[in-house]
Amino acid sequence: MTMLMLAVAVMLLQWFGLEETATPQMISVLGFGFLLGLKHATDADHIVAISTIVSEKKDARAASAVGMMWGLGHTLALLVVGLGVILLKTRIPDHVASLLEFAVGVMLVFLGVRLFVRLRRARTIHFHVHEHDGYRHAHWHIHEVGVEDPPHTHHGFSFDHRSLLIGLVHGMAGSAALMLLVLTTISSTWLAIAYILIFGVGSIGGMMAMSFFLALPVALIGSRFDKMQRSVQFVAASLSVIFGLFIMWEIGHGLFL
Repeated sequence: MTMLMLAVAVMLLQWFGLEETATPQMISVLGFGFLLGLKHATDADHIVAISTIVSEKKDARAASAVGMMWGLGHTLALLVVGLGVILLKTRIPDHVASLLEFAVGVMLVFLGVRLFVRLRRARTIHFHVHEHDGYRHAHWHIHEVGVEDPPHTHHGFSFDHRSLLIGLVHGMAGSAALMLLVLTTISSTWLAIAYILIFGVGSIGGMMAMSFFLALPVALIGSRFDKMQRSVQFVAASLSVIFGLFIMWEIGHGLFL
């Protein structure tokens, strides 16, 4: 892990043309940013949000792609906000940061409710007419259908705009704390941008790994236990709604009252 951290830091310094002026302190700062990015991906609200999508996947590779799209959206949001904050030499107001965190709670509730709706719609009712021994009669059938999105590409990868949007929202909400850290510890503009990028690389890798392991049990049991997968989805939806409401109450109590 240490060698990987240093390799990514040196590569990023070379990309910015800073390898000749790089100091051990600069490499350490970037390496620390990579580790923080990995850890940041495991935050509870990130895992709860992404699990509502990962729980629909029966392929661990597809789940990893979900994590990658989350990480890309998260990094893009951090980079856009970071460039504005760094170049303008300003900071994100506290009330704006609170609003962004409140938006995360709203998003979690929406994701949970959305999954509940999909689970309910997965039970379809059909009306059949049959004839037995000259006697015609009709009855209802309830069929269970999967709730996973149909694949759009091969090899388990598809462009998931939902994961990208979730990452964008999380990136916006987490930008205030990250920018405060960057502005108070890093004086060089290019080094600050490099720090944000390597933080993003760490968060992408961390979320890809988390998504893979979250989907692995479902991938291993396969379609033989569809009811178990629906149970996992129900738990994911419940946690998302509960956690989202908790965030909304905690942030909104000081924001609106």
